[in-house]
Amino acid sequence: MKGFFKILGWVLLAALLVGGYAGYRIGFGKPFNITQLADRQALDFVLRNPELFSQIGLVDGTPLDTHSGKLAEVGVGKRDADYARAERYLVELRQFDRAKLNAQDQITYDILEDQYTSALAFRAFPWMSSEGLYPINPMWGTNVGLPTFMQTGHTIKNAKTAENYVLRLEAMGPKLDAVTAETVRQAGAGVVMPISLVERSIQISRSTIAGPAAENALVKAFTSKVGDLKDLDQAKRDALTARAVAAVETGVYPAYERMIAALEGQRAAAATQASGVGRLPDGAALYAVYLKQMTTTDYTADQIHQIGLDEVARIGADMDAILKGQGLTTGTLAQRIDTLNKRPDQLFPNTDEGRTQIIARYNEIMREIEALMPQYFNTIPPGQLRIERVPPALEAGAAGGSYQPAALDGSRPGTFYANLRDTSETPRYSMKTLAYHEGVPGHHFQIDTALHLKNMPMIRQQTLYTAYAEGWGLYAERLAAEIGMYKDDPLGDLGRLQAEIFRAVRLVVDTGLHAKGWSREQAITYMVANTGMAESDVTTEIERYMAMPGQACAYKIGQLKILELREHAKAELGAKFDIKAFHTVVLENGAVPLTTLERLVNEWIAKVKGGA
Repeated sequence: MKGFFKILGWVLLAALLVGGYAGYRIGFGKPFNITQLADRQALDFVLRNPELFSQIGLVDGTPLDTHSGKLAEVGVGKRDADYARAERYLVELRQFDRAKLNAQDQITYDILEDQYTSALAFRAFPWMSSEGLYPINPMWGTNVGLPTFMQTGHTIKNAKTAENYVLRLEAMGPKLDAVTAETVRQAGAGVVMPISLVERSIQISRSTIAGPAAENALVKAFTSKVGDLKDLDQAKRDALTARAVAAVETGVYPAYERMIAALEGQRAAAATQASGVGRLPDGAALYAVYLKQMTTTDYTADQIHQIGLDEVARIGADMDAILKGQGLTTGTLAQRIDTLNKRPDQLFPNTDEGRTQIIARYNEIMREIEALMPQYFNTIPPGQLRIERVPPALEAGAAGGSYQPAALDGSRPGTFYANLRDTSETPRYSMKTLAYHEGVPGHHFQIDTALHLKNMPMIRQQTLYTAYAEGWGLYAERLAAEIGMYKDDPLGDLGRLQAEIFRAVRLVVDTGLHAKGWSREQAITYMVANTGMAESDVTTEIERYMAMPGQACAYKIGQLKILELREHAKAELGAKFDIKAFHTVVLENGAVPLTTLERLVNEWIAKVKGGA
């Protein structure tokens, strides 16, 4: 019954927000407070982006669910409507006098203003799509994201959500066609992906539709989840399964074929494209917008490039010292890392048994560090972390690890997904660092804490800022080292440093590609030499940066800012510095721009100095 009342509470809240928003729009005056406005605007936004609504996990499968059988629109009309909505949101926001708001409401005001002005910055580029820079691409494109969402984001928990899954499958073909049309429109404006992204997108699309429809992962994901539904009888289950197969066979597969044909038609133009966005119309200005959005700073590409070079040199020296201490003295840094990666004592069997061992080891690592967390955090998030393998059908294009937040209604726990396509990519010495980053005290602590914040608008519970979120993940890796998790484990610490230099190298290659005219091959060579990663893995990474400019810079810039603020607080407070209180400031205000985080930490320092 407790779960029922929780869901009912969300239903009533959402109904109130919908009704309140309608009243607001037709002239009943401005909202009572800025939290109410933020929630109304957030709900207005997610209602027009049904996949996001399902990812939040608020009311799917309830009587209020009118969205989980739909997919968001694609195209210029959607893009321009989003711009218009952001403008309207700003007008509504600025009815409030920021100076008269309390401290938390000022944070909300600043976040809303930043979100809407950042979205409007892309209006300067008329060829931009509603789906972003490249609607089709092998890492971030809708061609990859939509099937991933269907398999991991659409929760099937009752007959209604099961039928809505099929409705979404039936809508996939038209949406994929709309994405293809956007790519064709962009090509007419001279915006075509580099050839390597075109070729990989074709490859992934062909893989997505390989085999009979009944065996496709989109159908398998459905059949695997409906078997235990108590409110779905066998006849209905069979009928929905037949519809799912037909949707994939007659809608999804032909749409991917048309997508592949369009990409093949762009090969000649793509072959002449440079790797970075500097080649695009107003490309330098576009990259500056991306850097500001992704890092939430005003750092220039030149500044970020130099920060990266300095960090690569520092971390590389620390790695060299550990390798020499382990008797690995011959060869370059990359060659010695490669030797370590192939050592039998670092490898799990590349079998199902080996994959089971990896998941078990990840769970051991989490239990070990969880026991120490009360010493360093005032608040321990209540959600239990789940660790699972990335679905095999999605492994080829997925990162080594990722975190999916829990659904707000409790139907889906926070999950650390480990990519186990090839166990040689998960050497033992690297596992702690990835687990700390994605799990505890990394993204799981950060995001689950935000999801349980009280008296804050919904938007403040979401992971809005890459620099904040990934900066914390990388900070968590460092914190684990500082509290002794690598004591007597120098190779584990080497894994941490390898992960850190990987993020530092990103600063160099991302700015190299998009601001300094580096080629794809030049970026690959630099990254291999300074990380010891396999060239195949590095190639995937570099192409990821080509597809999403600036995103890779957020990790290290975010970590450096959090560390800078911590050291500043230590210097200012001396014996009064409390690590648990610092973590409270960082985590218990939700995701914020780094500029806002700096202000919050400085305000906390002033309060502690004043005896508050």
